[in-house]
Amino acid sequence: MRRDTIFYQLFRQSPSLLFELLDNPPQDALEYTFEAIEVKETAFRLDGAFLPPSKLGIVYFCEVQFQLDELLYERMNSEIGIYVYRNRARFADWQAVVIYPSRSMEQSCTDTVRELLLSDRIKRVYLDELGKIEDLPIGLGLMVLTILEGDEAKSEAKGLVSGTRRMLGDRSLASRDIIDLISTIIIYKFKNLTREEVDVMLGIELQQTRVYQDAMAEGEAIGEARGEARGEAKAALALILRLLNRRVGNISSDVELRMKALSLNQLEELLDAALDFTQPGDLLAWLEDRQV
Repeated sequence: MRRDTIFYQLFRQSPSLLFELLDNPPQDALEYTFEAIEVKETAFRLDGAFLPPSKLGIVYFCEVQFQLDELLYERMNSEIGIYVYRNRARFADWQAVVIYPSRSMEQSCTDTVRELLLSDRIKRVYLDELGKIEDLPIGLGLMVLTILEGDEAKSEAKGLVSGTRRMLGDRSLASRDIIDLISTIIIYKFKNLTREEVDVMLGIELQQTRVYQDAMAEGEAIGEARGEARGEAKAALALILRLLNRRVGNISSDVELRMKALSLNQLEELLDAALDFTQPGDLLAWLEDRQV
């Protein structure tokens, strides 16, 4: 499941959600903006930065870590150090938040960063310790939903849909965005389910969600690209690039060169995956997973 994409969408829709995880959130939390940032010189990429509305504020870095990385804190320290050096005029101080599914995903040896972990510079959040979903704000409930499996995930997702409708109504934009995210999480978790089964499970019509509407809106372009992929890779690649430019922005020449190495089967896989892309990092992660 592409949890980075889920959390990116969560924070993009509601940057203040991060501060619900902190004991001492800034007073101007509602005025923060969220950005996914890349330290290009070193090929480092931070999951996200929450930028304060003024130079006197604190910048918050966020890392969503669902796989064991025994050098996570060292990497974060390097990335943050470079970013702070290059953008020092934009804020007064910094703090980082690492979101884990559980303590078992945290690196075991932390000797080189023990001072940072003992201070308030890096706050660690364990989703399985936040409590029951029904007792949490909706945004935090969505975070916890990403770590659930099987029948528990289905039941809690349905409860979140009902709770969202009860609190925000059926027709509000906020309600629709939240239900879209719930649907996306369930689709990622249960790829074997049909659309009708998801409808029944969540008590919603999937056709009304943004993820389905986006797929339908771009279906014609994808169908055309699939046909070209079967006949001529060059033409298919041009269509895929056009689609990706619309989804994630302009593709760099280096990334385009990597895409040219894809086989016809891989191009078709990329067409399917592209519907879920929301940022350039999603494309890079897809290519790296296939060692392209």
